[in-house]
This record gives sequence, C-alpha cells and structure tokens, in this order.
Amino acid sequence: MIEEHLKNDFAQDIVLLQSLGMLPVIVHGGGPEVSKAMERLGQKVSFIDGLRVTSSENMKVAEMVLSGTINKEIITHLNTFGGKAVGVSGKDGHLIEAIKKPQKSGIDLGFVGEIKNVNPELLLVLLKQGFLPVVSPIGLGKDGITYNINADTTASRIAVSLAAHKIIFMTDVDGVLKKGKLIAQLTASEAEKLIQQKVISGGMAPKIEAGLFCVNNGVESAQIINGTDSHSVIAELFTDKGIGTKIVL
Repeated sequence: MIEEHLKNDFAQDIVLLQSLGMLPVIVHGGGPEVSKAMERLGQKVSFIDGLRVTSSENMKVAEMVLSGTINKEIITHLNTFGGKAVGVSGKDGHLIEAIKKPQKSGIDLGFVGEIKNVNPELLLVLLKQGFLPVVSPIGLGKDGITYNINADTTASRIAVSLAAHKIIFMTDVDGVLKKGKLIAQLTASEAEKLIQQKVISGGMAPKIEAGLFCVNNGVESAQIINGTDSHSVIAELFTDKGIGTKIVL
C-alpha cells in the first residue's frame, strides 16, 4: 500500500466498518520499509526461506520502523477520517509472548520469534471503548528479549485469540492463482494440497498457512484480497461475490 490514495481508501473503509458496528483490529507488517531503513544505516539485509535474518542492531531498526513510522502513519490516516486509532506493539500489555524461532538446518535467524501466547485483554478493552487497535508484529520473550514476528502469523494468532468472525489478508495480487486464474474459494484440505504441490509458494504461502490456522481454530473464513484496488475491503464485505480467495473449513 504505497499510493497515498490507497492508504486513504483503506482508512475510510475501516472507519466505515466501525461505524456500522463491527470491531476491526489492524495488524500490519512493513518488510520493504524495514529493509530500506537498514540499508540507509549500512546494515546487511538478508532472508532465508522468506524470513529476515535479524541481528540485535537489525532488531532495533525493525522495531523503530514497525512500531514507530509505519504504525503511526496508519493511525494518522485512520484518525484523519474520524477514527479513534491507537498504536499497539505486541510488547504492550503482554499482548504477544514470543520465543526464539527454532533453527532449521543449523541456520540461526537471530531475533526472529514465534508466538507462544496471545493475551487479547488490552485489545478487548480498547475495542469496548470504541478505539481502533493498530498492532505492530513485535513480540516480547519472558527473558525480556524483543522478537520480530511474521505479520501474517501475528494477525492469525490475534484473530483466533479474539474469536474473530473473519480475517482479511491484504496483498498486492488478486488472491491465489492457478495457471493465471483466480481461485475464488478453497477448503482447508484443498489449500494444503496446493502448498504441497508448490502452486502456493513464496510470499503467498505464509498468508495461506495463517488463514488455515484461523479456519482450523474457529474463525469462520479467511480472505486474501488485493490491497492495490481502491476500497478493496468494502468490495469484499459488501458485494454479492466478494473479491479475492476465500478459505473455509
């Protein structure tokens, strides 16, 4: 979501949803911005299996960009259109308890975490008071160490902890494509097969895996939509067919 008009469209959509009685929670990533900031500071940017290798210095930059720059920009847009948005890091109110992601094939990713527990108490308090929580995917270990966590994974765990009705993943493609054609709906078992067959790969795989976690744990549906389309959230929720790829149990 690079274009200013798309940021504005998104903010308007979310404020409208809240005015209609829904309780949206936004979870954001920001990988490209983190990489740019690291490069500006002369830090090395490297990924293994789609996960950022994160040193202690990298972690400081990631937290500054995610919980600072990006989080506050989203809040600014939401509040400009009449929302009451509040920035929340996974560190706030013990929201995300994280542990170090186990090494795969002997490669240490550094301060990359996985979620051990989500405590939604703070989010529930904010929602009850009419606030719009905007969550950055940073977790805190019991040992006081800060971890960078995949945003799709973070969103899925938060959705389940809140017993959300629906989760929407916004990306820059129309959804899951097979031979260039959009798949409008997938069952959990169909999605798992497509991952095994490598039809779903790259950046789409974590979104599908996160969506599967949701539908397997009580969330009614997960939707992957193209955030580069104007008012895509409203188009998904309030048109007969919806848009993107829907994952159901």
